[in-house]
Amino acid sequence: MTLTAPSHLRSIYRSLLRELPHRPLSNSSPIQRRIRHNFSSNSTIPQQIDEAEQFIRYAKSQRMYATLLERYNPGMHFMDEEERVRLTARRVASEQPNTLNLNGKSYQTDEWTNVPSSILSYLPRKLHLQPSHPVSITRQVIESSFPAPTYTHYNDLDPIVTVQQNFDSLGFPQDHPGRNRTDTYYLNSNTVLRTHTSAHEAEIFRNNESGGYTISADVYRRDAIDRSHYPVFHQIEGARIWDRRKVPGDDIAEAIWQDLKSLKPHNLEVSDPNPTIHPERNPLQANHHTPEEATAISAHLKRSLENMILELFTRAQVARKLAGNTDTTTSEPLKVRWVEAYFPFTSPSWELEVFWQGDWLEILGCGVTKQELHINAGMPHQLGWTFGVGLERVAMLLFSIPDIRLFWSQDPRFLSQFTSVQEIRPFVPFSKYPACYKDVSFWLRSSSSAAGGQGRGVSKLGFHENDVMEIVRDIGGDLVEDVRMTDEFTHPVSGRKSLCYRINYRSLERTLKNEEADDLHEGIKGQLVNKLGVELR
Repeated sequence: MTLTAPSHLRSIYRSLLRELPHRPLSNSSPIQRRIRHNFSSNSTIPQQIDEAEQFIRYAKSQRMYATLLERYNPGMHFMDEEERVRLTARRVASEQPNTLNLNGKSYQTDEWTNVPSSILSYLPRKLHLQPSHPVSITRQVIESSFPAPTYTHYNDLDPIVTVQQNFDSLGFPQDHPGRNRTDTYYLNSNTVLRTHTSAHEAEIFRNNESGGYTISADVYRRDAIDRSHYPVFHQIEGARIWDRRKVPGDDIAEAIWQDLKSLKPHNLEVSDPNPTIHPERNPLQANHHTPEEATAISAHLKRSLENMILELFTRAQVARKLAGNTDTTTSEPLKVRWVEAYFPFTSPSWELEVFWQGDWLEILGCGVTKQELHINAGMPHQLGWTFGVGLERVAMLLFSIPDIRLFWSQDPRFLSQFTSVQEIRPFVPFSKYPACYKDVSFWLRSSSSAAGGQGRGVSKLGFHENDVMEIVRDIGGDLVEDVRMTDEFTHPVSGRKSLCYRINYRSLERTLKNEEADDLHEGIKGQLVNKLGVELR
């Protein structure tokens, strides 16, 4: 993954050199020449940030640092020196170039481009493919419930997809909020970072030669900041497909029931009180499926996913016993229940919940695949079921991981706790560092409603809560644990709206000094004013 010549860094470099007339370019030192060469050639996103750090360190030695610091990080004087350099480099590197070269392709940026370099830097990480990572272990356990040759596993598909793949092929309406720049990372008006694994569904419907498949992948969404949300996370979806052309006599229902006999029985306690089909709550796709076909598909779906849950949570129970936990979770029989649901891509649809540690928890959504998806993919003779799971959500339950930021940690105190798919071990916290809360209040530019107040959306002047989250995330990174709106006020005379957000700063790896949090907070307030046009209170 490469990023085309970051001209914004070259221009910053040259403008700062001009502020030192006694050091002309013709007399540049070896490190100056090296930096200029680095900044004029293609480099990976992590390398770009590294190069920015080199530049900043050189600027410090040449007395240019004060100018750079004032431009990018006003008010950071109390921050730890290394932290200050890293954060300054992150912000310098985050400025948008004109062309993105990613995975061997070039993408022209335009007015839709909203993906920062800090997000692109996650593309090579692929946690779901790192063998001993808890996200990867969770993926491998789930895949083991869908064995070859019936199922093919796709887990290294390109995260850069077209708008057609991500939205149009799935029938997203043009006014769907998921298409908004406030929710999705756009490389340009035609290209996005996938927001779900289903972006690859149509292609696999056309090309997959086995009876089913799973897709696991990193996905990207602009979202809230808290302990269970992150702009990059991982999903796995699976599907079982039958082809009418390959079934003698077109008796799909009978063929599915025969396939069901090959699935192993289980001893789960299952609650499933509702009928498979309900005309209002869970309707049949009457133009495409018979009731017998939908009933057979649903039975196969439920047995397959019940077996997957049994595999996952039996391992988790064993791990808790080995860790010395003696609560009822380690001895009580596993229980699941099926809850009627609505999803745009399946009907009938369900959520599957598991009773775990004294509470019912939603694990996944699933259902009989909407026939329009097969038709749009050019495969009208196919039918079947599909499901989707958030890997981090399941991994947090299985490994007792309390904060989603930990998955991205490279601290050996975290990573060394996980070894292989053969053993699921509960996470042992290595420390709990204190939180540092800071509030920021501001007036919006008009009385337009803010997302999170009168519904999530874009106001007339472009304010959206996710824009606040993106600014906080870009400046604070993983030093921010969560952000939440604590107050909303409309002036009775002017009609102007004021919002107050509470930002919780907490490092996962060390104690964060109050002065450091102050520096970050000042930077966030400045960017709220510069980028969103708000008026601080």
